[in-house]
Amino acid sequence: MAERMVGKQAPRFEMDAVLSNKEFGKVSLEENMKNDKWTVLFFYPMDFTFVCPTEITAVSDRFDEFEDLDAEVVGVSTDTIHTHLAWINTPREDNGLGDLEYALAADTNHQVAREYGVLIEEEGVALRGLFIISPEGELQYQVVNHNNIGRDVDETLRVLQALQTGGLCPANWKPGQETL
Repeated sequence: MAERMVGKQAPRFEMDAVLSNKEFGKVSLEENMKNDKWTVLFFYPMDFTFVCPTEITAVSDRFDEFEDLDAEVVGVSTDTIHTHLAWINTPREDNGLGDLEYALAADTNHQVAREYGVLIEEEGVALRGLFIISPEGELQYQVVNHNNIGRDVDETLRVLQALQTGGLCPANWKPGQETL
């Protein structure tokens, strides 16, 4: 049986990544915590597919809004940093990503996807998992869905803002509305 993760300390990670400047580097939860940042960690199945670039570019196009909310965004698949870079260097009109505003991390040993409960073991790819982690390292939100369905950036931003209120947000709460 799966163990509950929300409300507990998030599994720590450090992964190789292609940074927004297209250089190879590292991303880590500890670094985000040290910098008092929220972490929006999302997993996607693999590079050079069809639904994934729609999500990855949609988040990149709205990156300023995440940045305004003191959030670091990290996209993750089980592909290598070299495949990530090739995809970033492919123009959007050719099913590539073009320039991105955040890092794409490589979970080549599948450890992070496994720890977050999104690894499809028999395929070696991740489900579409989205996790929002507080600056203190507490996993405060998770949603995992089928790989055929892309996620909604508006909803991710809404949930992040709701979590940051520290209050009770009723159904259909929108930023700027009263909390309970």
